[in-house]
Amino acid sequence: MTAPALAVARRDVLRRRIRIVVAITIAWNVIEAIVALAAGAAASSAALVGFGLDSVVEVLSAAAVAWQFAAPDPERREKVALRVIAVSFFGLAAYVTVDAVASLAGLRAAEHSPVGIAIAAASLVVMPFLSWFERRTGRELGSASAVADSKQTLICTYLSAALLVGLLLNALLGWAWADAVAALVIAVFAVREGVEAWRGDACCATPVGALTGEAEPSACEDGCCAGGR
Repeated sequence: MTAPALAVARRDVLRRRIRIVVAITIAWNVIEAIVALAAGAAASSAALVGFGLDSVVEVLSAAAVAWQFAAPDPERREKVALRVIAVSFFGLAAYVTVDAVASLAGLRAAEHSPVGIAIAAASLVVMPFLSWFERRTGRELGSASAVADSKQTLICTYLSAALLVGLLLNALLGWAWADAVAALVIAVFAVREGVEAWRGDACCATPVGALTGEAEPSACEDGCCAGGR
């Protein structure tokens, strides 16, 4: 095969990998959202509800990437996919913040949730691998939206840890406020990643490096954005 043919073949393989990992991510997060939202409602846990909503946002984000890579020319849908991911983050942050503040104000107290502890622990095992695989594939493919989605999946790992700590402190020490603090941690992460996704640009490969912290956002190597900014 010629070099260009190899490049095309490799790109097709990477796109298939993106579709597969996105499908797995959607399936896992649907289960995670159902369990977390049900357990959060039962225990009046702002952190669990926020975690469940984060799983819903994960589904929306992964669906946006799936929609992008369902097209013959995914790059044309890149910016729209990034916008969907960003707006989902902002909506999550707003809801979780209000819910956490209400809990801190004493409007409701979180109860113990063994189911919540179990789903948070399971997420700590599953999410890091899914994030690593999608990020590695997205970087090689040069897809800012895939990298942004992989970072969102990685955030779920951090949030799982924060949720687990908050639920354990509440269960073992009776610190109900720890649940609300864990929810606020979720909101802070959501805002930060929403901003980064919004700033993502499908024009050239540089934004992928910027999203992963490995390059300056101002760099542009392929010339497609030269003169337009």
